[in-house]
Amino acid sequence: MGDTARKTGLQGFIIDCRTDDIDGAARFWSEALRLKLDPAADSGDPGYRHLEAGPGGLDIEIQKVDHDSRVHLDLQAEDVAAEVERLVGLGATIFKQVKDWVVMEAPTGHRFCVVPARNRPPPK
Repeated sequence: MGDTARKTGLQGFIIDCRTDDIDGAARFWSEALRLKLDPAADSGDPGYRHLEAGPGGLDIEIQKVDHDSRVHLDLQAEDVAAEVERLVGLGATIFKQVKDWVVMEAPTGHRFCVVPARNRPPPK
């Protein structure tokens, strides 16, 4: 399949942490999940920390947030707008647009993001 394979579906889990100590939160989750911190994957945004790829190569990030702490899913799509439209057709609603991704809410009340497909190095 290679690089030309369609990149859609579950990208990973984001651990939303309402905290003033994002580094402490990242250390906790790194140890709890037994996954090393991956500073090379950091985007430069001070509100995020990345762990090494999880099972199946899933992206696992720690995010500093202002809302209650929770875990949310990121779904990746080659065409974010088309995937958002498809999910709206399934009953999801758009919560807000952020940078190049869309925060949505499932009919079940769960928040999730639709993000652009991106290449991440395969797990070692």
